[in-house]
Amino acid sequence: MVRGKTQMKRIENATSRQVTFSKRRNGILKKAFELSVLCDAEVSLIIFSPKGRLYEFASANMQETIERYLRHTKDRVSSNKPTSEENMQHLKHEAANMMRKIEQLENAKRKLMGEGIGSCSIEELQQIEQQLERSVKTIRARKTQVFKEQIEQLRQKEKALAAENERLSKKWETEECSRTGMDKEQQNIIARAVEESSPISEVETELFIGLPCSSTK
Repeated sequence: MVRGKTQMKRIENATSRQVTFSKRRNGILKKAFELSVLCDAEVSLIIFSPKGRLYEFASANMQETIERYLRHTKDRVSSNKPTSEENMQHLKHEAANMMRKIEQLENAKRKLMGEGIGSCSIEELQQIEQQLERSVKTIRARKTQVFKEQIEQLRQKEKALAAENERLSKKWETEECSRTGMDKEQQNIIARAVEESSPISEVETELFIGLPCSSTK
């Protein structure tokens, strides 16, 4: 039969609690001594009784051990602490650099717009002028390219419209021939016959000026 683990809790009886403290205290002090001797370890043990009495063991100087412990914990905390401070300093440095770059870009933009150039030297003004000329050259080249593309698109549309017009004309002619019951050749014959027909005969007219003649009695 397997026994379950007994839950450890505070001894309620004061006498039993004092006896147990004395036994366990002596035992742990002995274990600390053995550990320091057998393993050549630097061991320091501090115990305060329920009444505030101090019991201690140190294989070396207790104060030096405590100072060593404090240094170790400080270094451990520093090494385990995330590099948030370093990251924060790095971010601040990056933000400052970014702000300087933005300010430089804003100044350059204002100068290109002709603003804030009162303090510019001749060399700076020449650089701004050259930059503007390069920009204008690039813009004009792009504008020419856009014009060419638009002209080519209009030509393609013109060809498409001409082809569509020709198709509709042929379709109309076919439908007209079907409606009248005549083919193209017959229509051409009729058209030529109309053109070659004789002109309308002239009608002679006589113009008389004066009083009408009286009839003979």
